[in-house]
Amino acid sequence: MESFGAWSLLPTLVVLGMAIITRRTIESLMAGALVGLLMIDPTSVVTQGSDILLTVLGNDTVTWIILVCGLFGSLIALLVKTGGVLSFGDAITKRIHSRRQSLLATWVLGLVIFVDDYLNALTISASMKKVTDRFQVSREKLAYIVDSTAAPICILVPFSTWAVFFAGLLEENNVAGNGMGLYIESIPYMFYAWVAAAVVPLVAMGWIPNLGPMKAAEARAAAGQLMPAGVDDNALEVEDTGKKRPHLLNFLLPIATLIFFTWYFEIDILRGVIVALAVTLVLIGAQRLLSFHDTFDTALDGFKAMIMPLGTLVAGFTLKEVNDVLGLTDYVIATVQPLMTPSLLPAVVFVTMAFLAFATGSFWGIFAVAMPIVLPLAASMDSHMPLVIGALISASAFGSHACFYGDSTVLSAQGSGCTPMAHALTQLPYVLIAAAIAAGIFLMVGHL
Repeated sequence: MESFGAWSLLPTLVVLGMAIITRRTIESLMAGALVGLLMIDPTSVVTQGSDILLTVLGNDTVTWIILVCGLFGSLIALLVKTGGVLSFGDAITKRIHSRRQSLLATWVLGLVIFVDDYLNALTISASMKKVTDRFQVSREKLAYIVDSTAAPICILVPFSTWAVFFAGLLEENNVAGNGMGLYIESIPYMFYAWVAAAVVPLVAMGWIPNLGPMKAAEARAAAGQLMPAGVDDNALEVEDTGKKRPHLLNFLLPIATLIFFTWYFEIDILRGVIVALAVTLVLIGAQRLLSFHDTFDTALDGFKAMIMPLGTLVAGFTLKEVNDVLGLTDYVIATVQPLMTPSLLPAVVFVTMAFLAFATGSFWGIFAVAMPIVLPLAASMDSHMPLVIGALISASAFGSHACFYGDSTVLSAQGSGCTPMAHALTQLPYVLIAAAIAAGIFLMVGHL
């Protein structure tokens, strides 16, 4: 494979620059992918591009994401249309009497629903919108709190989708001991996740002030405009029509079913959401909450509401494929390898892999590439293996949390009712604070 060296960074820089200037996500990603294709071979851009798109859309993971997100959209749309979300909002509102309480309640729900970051991002944002709206919380701040309890919390729980994936990777790389056992041993060293989760209540309580774009978003919300410009009304937005609310069970039973069956089917959220949809349809039919046509029109509208975030994710996967051909991950790891001394290794691993996860939008894939390089290196240096693994997985959580075209960011924004760019830019100062603290801790612990 031809090596592009430092030039392999160019498509990612184009994406970041264009996204900041235009505030448009899909267009920026496709522009970066096009630049990469021109670098690979200007004469075969169409053939290479179409082949990569077919590869992406034929990828089992991408197909799984499309089904999960689309069906999730259908489920939330039905819960919104039947009034289940409003019933939950009413029940919560009776117990919440201040802005701080609404934000802290959102954070606590994120700690409770830890099985999967998609489940967390979409369920909590849909559930809490009406509550936080009452206290004029900007949708960007809601998205930040939801996103901060997605991947950062999932990696700290040994029976989440993230834990299952990374434990499997550790097994594949023949690390000493059981993969899941080593994963659990590494949890105390996942410093980014601990810090990111701890920053949220400090922001909610106002002890960490609104910074940069978040300050502007909160000022806009205080003036009565909760959503940023550029957000279209869709089937996931809650509208209070004043109609009689259905029983709270119509919301709680589908959500409880979703969580239980996701766990029951070995942390498979696709199967969980299918069962939850079936239960919701039975509840709607038994109580005649919607007509047959309304039910399926609403489910279809919910699926369609996820088209934009799904387009962003497909464009992100396309850029990742182009970056793989350019050899971006291999170049960056090879460049920083001379810096990897036993004491510096955890901090260097965290910073390098966090950059790669952020730049490529790949929070699982690049770690399949990095682990066979980093783990033998750590073993040869006699580094503390759980600490190095904690740095690797922390970097993955950072990428999911910070990347503006990452799945968790996009879904948190969609569920909360703001654009991915508005969400990414408003939460960036807090993400960087958590990352800087985590990097400092990795550096200090590495020397100890």
